[in-house]
Amino acid sequence: MTESVETSALTPPPGSPVPGTSGQTGTVVRSSAFKRILKNPLGVVALVILLGVILLAAFANVLAPFDQNFANISKTLAAPDGVNILGTDSSGRDVWSRLLYGAQLTLLSALLCAAVAILIGLPAGLVAGYYAGKFEAVANWIVGILMSLPGLIVLMTIRSAFGPSVWIAMIAFGVLISPSYFRLVRSAVQSVRNELYVDAARVSGLSDVRIISRHIFSVVRAPIIIQTAAITGVAIAIQSALEFLGLGDPAKATWGVMLSEGFKNVYLTPSLLFWPAFAMALTIGALVLLGNAVRDALEDGEKIRHRRKKTYAARDAAAASAAKAARKTIAAVEAGTEHHLVKVTNLGVGYPQADGSIKKVVDDVSFHVDRGEILGIVGESGSGKSQTAFSILGLLPDTARIVAGAIQFDGQYTVAPGEDKVNQSRLSKLRGKRISYIPQEPMSNLDPAFTIGYQLVTPMVRVLGISKAEATTRAMKLLSDVGIVNPERTFKAYPHEVSGGMAQRVLIAGAISCEPDLIIADEPTTALDVTVQADVLDLIRDLQRRLGVGVILVTHNFGVVADLCDRVVVMQNGRLVEEGPVREILHEPKERYTQTLLASMLEGKEPMTMLVPSMAKENVL
Repeated sequence: MTESVETSALTPPPGSPVPGTSGQTGTVVRSSAFKRILKNPLGVVALVILLGVILLAAFANVLAPFDQNFANISKTLAAPDGVNILGTDSSGRDVWSRLLYGAQLTLLSALLCAAVAILIGLPAGLVAGYYAGKFEAVANWIVGILMSLPGLIVLMTIRSAFGPSVWIAMIAFGVLISPSYFRLVRSAVQSVRNELYVDAARVSGLSDVRIISRHIFSVVRAPIIIQTAAITGVAIAIQSALEFLGLGDPAKATWGVMLSEGFKNVYLTPSLLFWPAFAMALTIGALVLLGNAVRDALEDGEKIRHRRKKTYAARDAAAASAAKAARKTIAAVEAGTEHHLVKVTNLGVGYPQADGSIKKVVDDVSFHVDRGEILGIVGESGSGKSQTAFSILGLLPDTARIVAGAIQFDGQYTVAPGEDKVNQSRLSKLRGKRISYIPQEPMSNLDPAFTIGYQLVTPMVRVLGISKAEATTRAMKLLSDVGIVNPERTFKAYPHEVSGGMAQRVLIAGAISCEPDLIIADEPTTALDVTVQADVLDLIRDLQRRLGVGVILVTHNFGVVADLCDRVVVMQNGRLVEEGPVREILHEPKERYTQTLLASMLEGKEPMTMLVPSMAKENVL
């Protein structure tokens, strides 16, 4: 079991434009997606074609010289003339008029099919991909059944049961094709649900709905656009195929009905088959091209604007009421420990194995943290220190189990004795507002799709219930407090536009933005160079003294522990081997493992000499 989750940072595509800024504070605007579409020749062509088809369909009542079913029996299969510009069919009906009315019904029915598929597949895929569990299992079972059904036979059966209704047929086809959306969305969400910036959003106090809608949905947006364009084209083809086979309503003008009419008279008047086929090919091709153009425009750079101001007072009041009710139902915490900010008692964390056993990665760990105190958890990689920290944060993987012990925060249990899971409903009321997190991977914990300012402001608006303007002012001050020289520039920048050290400072600013009581810092200086490490450690020390917060510092570096911590916990192979004040542990370590860790430090060691000094001397000569 690795000590921490390793993920690759999401980075913007090469050549993406540097964001500009608008005059409004806190709003970052890139060139609009529409402008980027207009720079794509194929996108322009597709847009012109689709707009033309839509306008012709919308104004069919004005542009069509005849009703769709008006027949002049004295003028059948007539060639184009001044009255019938595309000629007439075998019943004497005007081909141009039926083409326009057919566009109305064909396009609307195809859009209905795509809308039904999206309404079923998209939310189901988001929920299944994000939460997994029983919902995903049931959804996969239903999807398997739908995909096993022969679509054409189902549509023919529905036609026999409900009559020749294109609307019912397209709704049924939308249900049958919804698994394609489900599987696409679920796979995309599964690929990012464990990204560090998603965990950071959870810790900042954002709700699951907001995380899914703002951070997760941006990943599936482009594939959904492409899929919708393709599905709309397929729906046009399927609907026309049903009409061509005579399963539609002959009284309604659609391109499929016109195809059937043209095929019957292909040797007499080939143009009757050409016009509806040409309209279908043009529309379907334009849909595919436009979908790709829109996808490219959104992926190259997006127009990001903050949402309108929302008031969260009612939501916070409801949350406070729920927390109060929950506190009454929770068993009393361990007597005499109510004053501790965090108390971990005999904690055990394990993962189920294929043979049914549980592999423990944390076993019988106990410690506490008080307000205004810095506790260091030190140990080599794989010692269980990060798993312990994630247990307090409630960020353990879904497969993890609390096999023993309890965790309490400020007088209430977040993991009560006997529970095998972290109580997310209790922690969701604490994370962001009272418990915050500083991760070890600064670039991976910032969402590349949003500006730094947006990611600082949103949690404050959500958790503190303040206005966006006030949150923006606070964010600027926080960036200044953590030592960023140009806060306004950093506020408007995207994560890929700042250095690792600056990104770490941004995360520290985010961690203290909602005035927490506890900060958990997991290897906060690992990815930084030595000079930046010193600055970050000084910053954490200053913030702890000035704000009086409790800090849990997870590290493998005893030098960091000696510099920052008041007390230290030493872990090995998932177990606590030694605990005590820092000075006592540094000067008089009792356990052999602690002595080994201290001996591995570079301080006081003799520099290494050349292995082959004679060769070095020869090179000099």
